[in-house]
Amino acid sequence: MTPALGPATRRVAVALAALVAFTAACSSDDEPTTAAQVDGLSADPADPADESPTSSIGSGSLGDVELTVRSIGSFDVPISYRIHPDGTPFVAEKSGRILDATTSDVALDVRDLVTDDGERGFLGFAFSDDGDHVYVSYSDTDGDTMIAEYAFADGTADPGTARTLLQVAQPYSNHNGGDVHIGPDGMLYIALGDGGSSGDPEGNGQDPSTLLGSILRIDPTTPGDGKAYGIPDDNPFVDGGGAPEIYLYGVRNPWRIAFDPETDDLWVADVGQNIWEEITVLPASAGAGLGANLGWNTLEGTHPFEGTAAEGSTLPVFEYSHDDGGCSITGGFVYRGAAIPDLQGAYLFADLCQPTLRAIRTDGTTLVAERTFDVDVGTPISFGVDPDGELVVLSQTGDVYRIEAG
Repeated sequence: MTPALGPATRRVAVALAALVAFTAACSSDDEPTTAAQVDGLSADPADPADESPTSSIGSGSLGDVELTVRSIGSFDVPISYRIHPDGTPFVAEKSGRILDATTSDVALDVRDLVTDDGERGFLGFAFSDDGDHVYVSYSDTDGDTMIAEYAFADGTADPGTARTLLQVAQPYSNHNGGDVHIGPDGMLYIALGDGGSSGDPEGNGQDPSTLLGSILRIDPTTPGDGKAYGIPDDNPFVDGGGAPEIYLYGVRNPWRIAFDPETDDLWVADVGQNIWEEITVLPASAGAGLGANLGWNTLEGTHPFEGTAAEGSTLPVFEYSHDDGGCSITGGFVYRGAAIPDLQGAYLFADLCQPTLRAIRTDGTTLVAERTFDVDVGTPISFGVDPDGELVVLSQTGDVYRIEAG
């Protein structure tokens, strides 16, 4: 957690302490934002409109959508929800277990390997495309990020096959990120925060020589050059200038990332510092963010934070302030299910400190619609896609909810 929390953050922390001592990212309001010249960048986000024209990647108006949620299971701080290629849903608990989401049978238990306090814990998992392996992300007993691989068969990961892919030292206990995905290219994407504390004191977000403050892309199936993984040939720093594992950088705490299964666009929900929570969409047609600099810590959202932003920094498509009671953005998937046609192409997300669901729709990188849905999901902490392609939202209090038409 941040060493010195401001009054607003302390109130949030007290309110959540009775639930679980975990926050996806600590925002601090005790550091003043510094003025900066934002070279070549727009300082203001696009103005949202509830009744904007239909996006080219969706159908219908968000104003026509009504949503409700239905509990489909309860777990001990569910943190990630993924579907095995055979169609079986699995859920991970923050303490270090992966369970069959339907039967609650244990698929993997690494609780003795996990540091589970504050923002640390078992933070993400992903199945290989063939389903023969599961990749996991957790805080190890030293509090560092561990990315490991296990053989997976018949609904169970084999502990004896554990293979360490990557271990990243964490200087502080917060901003671990921790999401992992197999991308459309079959590579493993790993979201890492800036290393923690407040305001990125080590400057990791703008330093591509460190893995912190970045989204990584590695090939877990082809070890090489003395590493347990391979480096894709087109990674931006493969020939120097930065760590070859880096896919993009300039993020504070990308708690959840997601690929749109229809367009392959990459969506990044990055938790803010003092005021601004942000969502960035990186279109596949423009490289899906390959080599992008998302601006932190020179920018918080579209707003100057510290120093001078690099020209060409990629701005978020949407941001919101803490003025409405938000504190920590929880992404998020683009809806591609069949049950709610008017929601097609919209990105759903939430905030840890608000019980509502939210959605935006874009036309490329331009915001065209925004909507807040008054549903009751206490402390929403993560999202997933169920076997039918419908979205689920995970509550820190234990429930996994299916999102349905209202």
